[in-house]
Amino acid sequence: MPTVADIRLLADYNAWMNQRVYQAAALPAANAAAPRGAFFGSLLGTLNHIAVGDILWLKRFATHPAGYTALAPVTALPMPEGLDRLLRPDLAGLQALRRELDQAIVAWAGQLAEPDLAHVLAYTNSRGIASRRDFGGVILHFFNHQTHHRGQATTLLSQAGIDIGATDLLLRVPELPAAAPNSESPA
Repeated sequence: MPTVADIRLLADYNAWMNQRVYQAAALPAANAAAPRGAFFGSLLGTLNHIAVGDILWLKRFATHPAGYTALAPVTALPMPEGLDRLLRPDLAGLQALRRELDQAIVAWAGQLAEPDLAHVLAYTNSRGIASRRDFGGVILHFFNHQTHHRGQATTLLSQAGIDIGATDLLLRVPELPAAAPNSESPA
């Protein structure tokens, strides 16, 4: 099971990467709405799907008995009508929504407590299938889903000649100071 520290790291990484992807997507070469043969059609369609998935999951997370107040802005959003239904007609509108979602995710991660992760989350998926899953595991899926589709988005950007640079989670893992030499070791 992940720890709260793991989830906070993933929330930070998610916001950082989304900012970088949207900055790159705003470049003229990206032509975000151009059909590129991706599963969700275009870069805009792919980024939209990530937002749709986030809204669906965050609305489910809001049912947790801990009562995460940070998710109030997300619960106020309309329920997405489909996994590929555009939430905003253009990149600028979607980017504004993305910032709101990322702020809510980081704030929500800040409200999590270790006991929350052991909760069993009961929900119904987009096809109407009821599920009961470990909350900590579902949170890992939530972040993995974003990473998976952001990888597709970075591929589409790369195909358009746009390199967003390194995307490794390691870049957000804090560097630790060197360990002090062991005073008991032989000289």
